[in-house]
Amino acid sequence: MGVYYASVWPRWSDMDAYRHVNHAQTVTLLEEARLQLIYGEGARHGAGMVDGGLVVAKLEVVYNAPLFVNGEPFRVGLTITRMRVADFTIHQEVHCGPSENDKIGVVADVTLAPYDLVNERPRRLTEAERDFLAGWRSGSEESV
Repeated sequence: MGVYYASVWPRWSDMDAYRHVNHAQTVTLLEEARLQLIYGEGARHGAGMVDGGLVVAKLEVVYNAPLFVNGEPFRVGLTITRMRVADFTIHQEVHCGPSENDKIGVVADVTLAPYDLVNERPRRLTEAERDFLAGWRSGSEESV
C-alpha cells in the first residue's frame, strides 16, 4: 500500500480575506484526511484504535503555498513514518488541488497516541493496529 490518498473539501468558512484557507483551518483539514485513513480504512481492516481513543501528541505544520478555496477538494497523501510501542507518526502532504500534479502547499507530521478512555491513560498499540499501520508505512520508517 504505502501512501493513502484522501480528498478533503474546504468550506466557505475556512477562507480568510485573501481567499485562501486560514492556517488554523488547515489543521482541521489535515485532521479530516487522517480520519479518513484511521476511521475509514482502519474500520475496513479491523483496526479499532479509535474505539478507545486517540490523542494528538505532537503536530508540526509547514506552509509552503496558500490553499485557495475554488470549489475543488485538496488531495492529501498520508504515510506512516514512525511507529513505536505507544505512538505513531503520520506524514501528510496537502496538494493545492485535487490532482497529484498540483503543487504541495502544506506538509505536516503528526504524532498520535492511543488512549484508554476508561482508565484515562495512554495505552500501547494492539497487534491489529500495528498490522494496519504497517501497511501504510513509507520506505524510511522508524520502528521501535
